[in-house]
Amino acid sequence: MSVRIRPATPQDVPLLCQLIRDLAVYEKLEHECRVSPEGLHAALFGPRPSAKALVGELSGTAEGFALYFTNFSTFLAKPGIYLEDLFVRPHARGSGLGKALLSTLARIAVDEGCGRVEWSVLDWNEPAIGFYRRLGAVPMSEWTVFRLTGDSLRDVAALAPR
Repeated sequence: MSVRIRPATPQDVPLLCQLIRDLAVYEKLEHECRVSPEGLHAALFGPRPSAKALVGELSGTAEGFALYFTNFSTFLAKPGIYLEDLFVRPHARGSGLGKALLSTLARIAVDEGCGRVEWSVLDWNEPAIGFYRRLGAVPMSEWTVFRLTGDSLRDVAALAPR
């Protein structure tokens, strides 16, 4: 089976939407998934793209993706890459596709002078945690991720001075 990793194109948006929905089902978060082709196209290929994506293919068939964006480390004074999502369809796991996606992202980070690649993983996702550890990734267990969304986000935004 041949593995190929390539940058996503605008023609991949419907495929990426389906893979994102598949990821949401796997993570038991489908009730939170509101991806639309229009929104994803704007985020990846609009006038001000905010993210990039890689498509992973096995023998010419797209079976996975990685979606990422640039962040910044003040401690390193260097850019970094945040891996928002990495997903390989269940039947394609163990094929090397996930490793190829992550290693391609690491190569992009090195080539672009980034100081690190970071991501989050759900605590219950032992197969992913094991995969990441085998590649040498280190969990940042002393950090807690916080998030503002919906009404809370709007409430805090309303506190900003004008």
